[in-house]
Amino acid sequence: MNRRHFLHTTAFTTASLGLADLRAAVPGLKIGMDHFAVRATGWKAGQFIDYAASLKLDTCFLSELGIFESFDDVYLQGLKDRADRLGVQLYLGTGGICPTSNTWKPTFGTPEETLALTIKTAKKLGSPVARCYLGNQKDRSSEGGIQRHIEETLKVIQANRSRAETEGIKIAIENHAGDMQSHELKALIEAAGKSYVGANIDPGNAVWALEEPLAHLEALGPHILCSSVRDSMAWEDEKGAVIQWTAIGEGLVDFSRYARRFAELAPGVPLQVETISGFAKPLTWKQDDFWKAFPGYRDSTAFQSWVQFTQRGRAISPFQAPNGPEKKDAEIAYQKGELERSTRWLREKV
Repeated sequence: MNRRHFLHTTAFTTASLGLADLRAAVPGLKIGMDHFAVRATGWKAGQFIDYAASLKLDTCFLSELGIFESFDDVYLQGLKDRADRLGVQLYLGTGGICPTSNTWKPTFGTPEETLALTIKTAKKLGSPVARCYLGNQKDRSSEGGIQRHIEETLKVIQANRSRAETEGIKIAIENHAGDMQSHELKALIEAAGKSYVGANIDPGNAVWALEEPLAHLEALGPHILCSSVRDSMAWEDEKGAVIQWTAIGEGLVDFSRYARRFAELAPGVPLQVETISGFAKPLTWKQDDFWKAFPGYRDSTAFQSWVQFTQRGRAISPFQAPNGPEKKDAEIAYQKGELERSTRWLREKV
């Protein structure tokens, strides 16, 4: 009798089972959170760690440097000690490092200095990776196309090679906000060097880049170092398709299948939930000017798979927080609900 049949046919509820039992279907699969899932809280790093521990998660992905109160050794060691005491493994990231991207911000110095700080901080926190990204979908339509930005990102990464290798930290590049498709990210990783560079995989961002999430997972599987995951709902309209990210289990992605394949392709790497839900993004692919961002892709089998994916969905309403003094609390409650339903779904359904 398999485990799923057992849960269906006995009087036990998932709440009555231990955490180890709930994860037994995928041995070794770790479940965590990306702090950005509950960004409305305005918390600092230590509070996100405490929250992850309260949810009994394995990991907490501190994916932006702005949530740290300091980068001195005493403060960072205190965060690591706190996480160790609570049984939470830390992962670390920063934002964009491409100097030609529309998303670039010099908050922590030059792109090279920003990545260097991220690597140094990752080492102090015990994170195996320093996550970063290129930009967003707008970069695909800029002068020189996405390739220009890939080349600039590569220079920044290569400038930090010796630092990453000395510290034993791998640089994880995210497919971010529709910037790179899987074949482009894979080529960037291979050009930089697979020994110290890999992927932070995001299936929600893959949908924005016109890729079906399971196909995207297969393409990047051997390169995965960490993850930021969410589900996606999609539906057709007269201009193309509309995408709205959702809590896991509430969209179109077969996350039972996704999680199992993820564990096979990237053993030991956690599924870290980053729910960014409640708004819709139109992708107007039926209009000719849309294809400036994706030249040559319209006739591909990969695009046809994505279209079929979008045809399976239905329109859903966006989240709207009430105006007034209750707005912030409503946003926090909504974001916590999305994250907590997602991690619970992964524990109970995978």
